[in-house]
Amino acid sequence: MSKRDFLLEIGTEEMPARFIAGAAAQLREKVENWLEGQRIPYDKIDSYETPRRLALLIHGLAEKQLDKDEEAKGPAKKIAVDEAGNWTKAAQGFARSNGVDTEQLYFKEVNGAEYVHARRLEAGKETVSLLPALADVITSMNFPKNMRWGAHDLKFVRPIRWLVALFGAELVEMEIAGVKTGNVTRGHRFLGSQAVSLQAPAEYASRLAEEHVIVSAEERRSLIVEQIRRLEKENGWRIPMDEGLLDEVVHLVEYPTALFGTFARDFLSIPREVLVTSMREHQRYFPVEDASGQLLNHFVTVRNGDSHALENVAKGNEKVLRARLSDARFFYEEDQKLSIDSCLKRLETIVFHEELGTIGDKVRRVRKTAALIAEKLGITAEEARQVDRIAEIAKFDLVTNMVGEFPELQGVMGEDYARKAGESETVAHGVFEHYLPRFSGDQLPVSAPGAIASIADKLDTIVGCFSIGIVPTGSQDPYGLRRMAAGIVAILLDRNWTLSLDELWDAALSSYNEQGVSKRTSDEVKQDLKDFFALRLKNVLQEEGVRYDVIDAVLSADLNVLPVLLQKAKALMNAVQSEAFKFTVEQFNRVNNLAQKAEADAVSESLFAEDVERALHQTYVSVAQEVSGLDDQKRVLETLSTLREPIQAFFDKVMVMAEDQAVRQNRLGLLLRLSRLIYGYADFSKLVFA
Repeated sequence: MSKRDFLLEIGTEEMPARFIAGAAAQLREKVENWLEGQRIPYDKIDSYETPRRLALLIHGLAEKQLDKDEEAKGPAKKIAVDEAGNWTKAAQGFARSNGVDTEQLYFKEVNGAEYVHARRLEAGKETVSLLPALADVITSMNFPKNMRWGAHDLKFVRPIRWLVALFGAELVEMEIAGVKTGNVTRGHRFLGSQAVSLQAPAEYASRLAEEHVIVSAEERRSLIVEQIRRLEKENGWRIPMDEGLLDEVVHLVEYPTALFGTFARDFLSIPREVLVTSMREHQRYFPVEDASGQLLNHFVTVRNGDSHALENVAKGNEKVLRARLSDARFFYEEDQKLSIDSCLKRLETIVFHEELGTIGDKVRRVRKTAALIAEKLGITAEEARQVDRIAEIAKFDLVTNMVGEFPELQGVMGEDYARKAGESETVAHGVFEHYLPRFSGDQLPVSAPGAIASIADKLDTIVGCFSIGIVPTGSQDPYGLRRMAAGIVAILLDRNWTLSLDELWDAALSSYNEQGVSKRTSDEVKQDLKDFFALRLKNVLQEEGVRYDVIDAVLSADLNVLPVLLQKAKALMNAVQSEAFKFTVEQFNRVNNLAQKAEADAVSESLFAEDVERALHQTYVSVAQEVSGLDDQKRVLETLSTLREPIQAFFDKVMVMAEDQAVRQNRLGLLLRLSRLIYGYADFSKLVFA
């Protein structure tokens, strides 16, 4: 089959860096799906993206669609043929819809009945005649934010300025928003030609490289990393590279050149986090450290251009950064004049949520919830005082100038300001810790008071949202409730706290019920919370390598105490490897199946007619007493497993469904007790054995 390379390029005004990688991936996926749907084979696809273009180079694209050979099934023979043996209108319509004559119809037996069939042959079309349809593929793309320009109805990430569509040397004609395709692309806005003619798709990357455009994002990334490492080596520095910042810088430039600048040493008196945030968020600069990790008064930036006049470029960046850091220092110094108490008063005027009150209301709820958690944990009086103070002042920095300028520094500035205001180290650091973890894999609170405040704060937001009907669905989670729930789970497991989720939910709900803002009953809210947290726990167990059936088994039982739940999952994962455990589970399931017929769990020893009944009851009493005093869930499972032989003996010798109603219910009552004991550990019926 003949093949040609195909180049598709969408040239735009500069796109936001954070949109580019996603847009490039989306374009590739849509085109791949289109090619598959059109039955057009190809060898491979290279994807390219820069701030001004999205492009695909499809290698070895077939010049023709694959032929289509399909067999279509029509109506049953009794409907397709009349009594005289002639084709009915149903058969004739079937033939027309498949583009064949009635003479080409034939019968085949399907499930014992004959149906009319037709073989539909469709010759593949020339690829070049189909490619213009890619205009619809392009216009179907979606972005986090769209633009409209001129009189066009099209919404796109940025205005389209040029289009290239070359199939080999042949131009594929299409038009989008008044822009027609051609074989002319554009080089670097300042260093390259504004009209770069292409004779073949394969020369795309090399021709643009001559015009100071590196179209491969991976190549630009490698160049940036290489240049920064060279600066490190030449100056004896250490330049930490935040991956998120590196990704953004890669998509800010078409021709990267790394350089460094310097700022006044006295700015180093500002907290490191402020300096780094100012450089990273406002200017997209990389900070510079010495070998010991101390911040230096230098920065690294990446220019969208060559190495010409780098000193002037550095001076320009230094001037801009000086203004930024001067503002940051001013905000920092002004914040020192604020008292914590004055900040707390201002929280009363800031709305947390229109239906849940102010941040001041939230603070009062969190203090109460945190106190209840502290009481449940039985911490010392000093720790309880620290918990209360952290919960009281945790949000005060939200009204500071610095957090107003850099919201991502909430907690960071609170810790710094609290320490300067004379708060203890535990309390000051707890202000920062109560936000932890902020994202998956983030650090967890180190101190117990900080961990309690973190749980209470997150719990208040989740329960508050659920109580007014804000429950995440699908991918929608504007308040980050999934992240908060995952944070609570991570903290409870990390600290091995045996707080039950029910206790936590009740603690938070009590404050909302007192405030009178809940729109739903506590039972409704708690049921949704149970389902919501179960999904978070499922993710944790999957990350621990727990099998899906074991996850279902433990989550179907009591999921209140998370460390216990994790222990159960690990114990079951170990047990299911044993062949003997399979037979244990079979006996457990027999118990549970019959227990469903019990009217009550009342058991009278006087009604036991067989020794095996008495033996099973005695073993049950002994096992129930023993497991109630065990914390090790592996030992609990081992102890429960000792019930297998008495259960098997019971079923071998006893007819459970005896004619005597009293005896029957007594035996079922015993099985119900056993079932509650066994299935309180896990739902063993969920386990799957080969």
